[in-house]
Amino acid sequence: MGEEEVQERQVGGRDGTNYRLTAEHVAAFEHDGYVHLPGVLSDEEVASLEADYDRLIRGEIEVPGKDFCDMSGDYSKDPADFSIINVMLPRKYHPAWRGNVYEQRAATIARQLCGDGMAIDYDQLLAKRPGKDDAVFAWHQDLAYWPVTDDLRTATLWLAIDDSTIENGCMRFVPGSHREPALRPHRPATGDRSESHTLIAEVDENRDEVRYAEIRRGDVTVHNESVIHGSGGNTSDRWRRAYVIAFRSRETIAEERRLGFTHSHNDEDDVLRDVGGD
Repeated sequence: MGEEEVQERQVGGRDGTNYRLTAEHVAAFEHDGYVHLPGVLSDEEVASLEADYDRLIRGEIEVPGKDFCDMSGDYSKDPADFSIINVMLPRKYHPAWRGNVYEQRAATIARQLCGDGMAIDYDQLLAKRPGKDDAVFAWHQDLAYWPVTDDLRTATLWLAIDDSTIENGCMRFVPGSHREPALRPHRPATGDRSESHTLIAEVDENRDEVRYAEIRRGDVTVHNESVIHGSGGNTSDRWRRAYVIAFRSRETIAEERRLGFTHSHNDEDDVLRDVGGD
């Protein structure tokens, strides 16, 4: 390995539409099931997405049906009362976003973490209103919601549009939980999945290590399909906005679509309906 290549592996960061990972970044993703990447987007690059982001969460760009909803699962709420505004598949409903700088850098990150053949499976906006202590994502593993395929490689990127803190409901993880031999047991949040599809994983916060991912605007966390994660409510006086892009292998995406699994909340098949989030 040449001196220049060694230096590139030691110093990560933005490089045009690429984001270079260090060996430490890759090792953290493999060991912990997630990694924090600072400064994936500059403040100016975040601002270039922010106006359309806010138009989407205000409903000014049309997103039909349940793909614009409150992640509490109460689809009867008025949008002004949503605690967690969820916009599924924004690149589908706002095609001008396709190929934006975040998507381009995210693709380079997914390739470095998971190898070749990765593509965007879905994207999602998640915005917690100020002063909403019920804006909670329960502990879960994404794979508990998804069909199991031969190739499980996943890189779910979570971009902070705002500084993300414990107070406003940042991501939190149980590091290393993806290395357990099987998924943790999950139970329906309401006791009846016909009322709410939300699942809650068994986590003992007195025994399991819980790590909070407080990150800055423009930073990203990336997690895999099996690490346990969630987030708390927003008790602050400011928003907590996130922009999620999930990459999986092209073969897995093709198999999901063959099964009718699109990650849209408008899917009619209850078994294959995705309600993932933080």
